[in-house]
Amino acid sequence: MNRKGRILLVLALVAVVGMAFRVSWNALRDIAGAVGADGTAAMLYPFVVDGLMALALVATLVLVGRDRSFALKVLGTYTGASLVLNYVHGLVPELHGRGVDWGRLADWDPANWALVLLATSLPVGSIYFGSDLVAKVLHHRPAPIPTEGANAEESTNTEMIRSTADQPQSAPAPVVVTRLTVPDPAPVTLGKSTLPGKPLPALTPPTKPVPVESGTPRPIPAESTRPRRATGRVPEAAKSTRPKRTPEQLLAEARAATADWPDAQITAEGIRRTVHTSPANARTLRDTILAERAAAAEAVA
Repeated sequence: MNRKGRILLVLALVAVVGMAFRVSWNALRDIAGAVGADGTAAMLYPFVVDGLMALALVATLVLVGRDRSFALKVLGTYTGASLVLNYVHGLVPELHGRGVDWGRLADWDPANWALVLLATSLPVGSIYFGSDLVAKVLHHRPAPIPTEGANAEESTNTEMIRSTADQPQSAPAPVVVTRLTVPDPAPVTLGKSTLPGKPLPALTPPTKPVPVESGTPRPIPAESTRPRRATGRVPEAAKSTRPKRTPEQLLAEARAATADWPDAQITAEGIRRTVHTSPANARTLRDTILAERAAAAEAVA
């Protein structure tokens, strides 16, 4: 509906409500006069009842949750009270000309007491409930409704502050791995075996291929322009006090340490821990000792 149609609808509603209030105003004015109100109070009495109904209706359109339920209860209560008083006004013709006695709205006493209580308590209820509804409406904070422009701006800000790692990126190219063969180092001769015809194998560390990623530059240490200062001679206290052993001395220590070991216990790791040597030398010593024991067993047999 366009704006003009909405304005016409509101104006029609105001006209209908105004005419209905005028009809109800006549009945409520006569009721107020019957319960003891003077001329001015009787004219204002309809505004107390029907006016609070209009206020409660507006509150139901603004409030939410429990406050809205409370406003609906007030609206329903005062609507029912106005309906009852208008109904009594139609049943008692004497009220039209104010020929009824004060405080007499019905012939049956219990009904009369209830009607008088209802008519006299509505102004007090209007003060209490009206003040409460106005306070609730004034303290109500509606939730903000995001607009399309605000959403677009928020999305733009989020995109700008997002880290580089979160940005979408294409999958990296596959890495081709090639093998680079390292040349064999020069063999280290341990020495001649004490057994005839059994040369001692050379201590040669195993050669393993080193994988190199194709297309990936190898890091090159940066050259420093600062001159290196002389560190001086290493103090004697920092040098190792243990003399460097020859291959023959290593073999002799390994023979003495494993003299009472069974063949199953002679391993490279056990020899390395016992004589404190490198893994390569330990493997060579293990092979040599096992070979000597095998030759000695054949000679005895």
